[in-house]
Amino acid sequence: MLPPSKFPVWLEPLKFPVFRALWFTWLVANICMYTHDVAAAWTMTSLTSSATLIALVQTASNLPVLLFGVPSGALADILNRKHYFVFTQLWLALNATTLFLFAYFQLLDPIFLLVLTFINGIGLAMRWPVYAAIVPELIPRDSLTSALAMNSIAMNISRIVGPLIAGLIIASIGTEFVFALNMVLSLFTTWIVLRWKNQSYVSALPGERFFGAMRVGMQYIRQSKPMRSILIRSFLFFMQSSSLLALLPIIAKTHFGGDANIFTLLLACLGFGAIIVGVQLQQLRQRWSASQLVNVGIILLSISSVGVVLVPNVWYAVPLMVVCGMAWFCVGNTLSTVSQLSLPNWIRARGMSFYQMSLMGGSALGAFVWGRITSSSNVTVSISISAVFGVLSLIAIRKHHVEGHLEEDLTPVCPIERPQPSREIDLDEGPVMISIEYHIKKGHTEEFKKLMTRTRRSRLKQGALSWSLFEDAEHAGKFLEYFIFETWADYLRRFDRFTADDLVMQEERQRFHIDESPPKITRRIASVMKT
Repeated sequence: MLPPSKFPVWLEPLKFPVFRALWFTWLVANICMYTHDVAAAWTMTSLTSSATLIALVQTASNLPVLLFGVPSGALADILNRKHYFVFTQLWLALNATTLFLFAYFQLLDPIFLLVLTFINGIGLAMRWPVYAAIVPELIPRDSLTSALAMNSIAMNISRIVGPLIAGLIIASIGTEFVFALNMVLSLFTTWIVLRWKNQSYVSALPGERFFGAMRVGMQYIRQSKPMRSILIRSFLFFMQSSSLLALLPIIAKTHFGGDANIFTLLLACLGFGAIIVGVQLQQLRQRWSASQLVNVGIILLSISSVGVVLVPNVWYAVPLMVVCGMAWFCVGNTLSTVSQLSLPNWIRARGMSFYQMSLMGGSALGAFVWGRITSSSNVTVSISISAVFGVLSLIAIRKHHVEGHLEEDLTPVCPIERPQPSREIDLDEGPVMISIEYHIKKGHTEEFKKLMTRTRRSRLKQGALSWSLFEDAEHAGKFLEYFIFETWADYLRRFDRFTADDLVMQEERQRFHIDESPPKITRRIASVMKT
């Protein structure tokens, strides 16, 4: 191994031993994912000639994220992340075992294959948010961008290695043994995760309730402008890009008259192109903004994907697939990185589950749409329409920039105000209403209201059930802010969620306040009435 001082910039994160071990785990886990995708897609081509059913393999793999993305993100935030990671790996190992046995004894049919692929997708839906939340805990912020790029490189190495392994196994001993290999590799990665000694922040407060954690996650995303822009862009991009991935078995087998080896070659070229860009991504980010990388990548992918289905033979398609991989990596990794940087640690798994939902939801819907279009026309028409869709969607969302995370400092800090209750309060008591009284100088009320609009988003992101601002009808310049938390424990959790950006807003609010004493804060707990 190279001494730390000689690490290339893009390999810097591998200096950290824990990240290095988990990165290797992530690499192996994704090799399992891609070998499964290849084996399932190719098995489906042997079970049916329906383009819709073949494309639905990708839909069955991605759809679970829409159904289980938020719950899995909530569990990853409120449970021990190491134990949850182990559970997801065991889930995938059990599903791979089932697929192997049914394939070996020739008991699979198209519907049952889709069902087992769907169950495998549930495991992937559970695993991705927890891994996404773990990585920023292991890496300093200045190395986080490189670490996330390394994760994407691992995924794209697996995009090459996985299909190659699957292709070799399918051609030599049979598709069912791909599932057997996945079973072994899933158990191996489980063993690696079990050896990891994680050290994470443990709050003195009890864990969040499951449904409350999901509500807070949805509320945070709704109030975060950067995340909303990222989710819109990722959904539309992956809906477009899914056309090439979902229809690749048809392109290889029908369009180019090839076999599993041609399918593997085209998929590997996609991954190879992504790796080429991955090692140069730091230099690209120094020259272009995140939005520029996303826009250029979408245009490049649209042009090159159409080229793949217009060229006369597969050897012309090979370099175009490399270009597709380069464009796909630019867009996908950029969106993933800015979403990570837009989320504080306490909500990261839930936030990334929403990103995963937009990604997989777009892919699942796209695979179904492009499959239906192919069934009624041909693969060339379908890919061409998806490319036009990509360019048109880029025009439609041009105002949704993805650099919004740079506007907020999400570093955890201790807030100024601290609750000093006059009695012992049970953590489950509630609701809790907090009111803050401000006295604002005449002529500054409009500026204060603009600041309070930002304050509202902050309070709701911290988990408040509701927020309002009242203006005193009898005393000019007197305002009352109030917000409500479900329980006393939920209210106390906001102090763990307070960021440097929240502290800046708090200081701005106090500068508007003209009294010598600070704004008066009152905390009230709902009283239980006896009947």
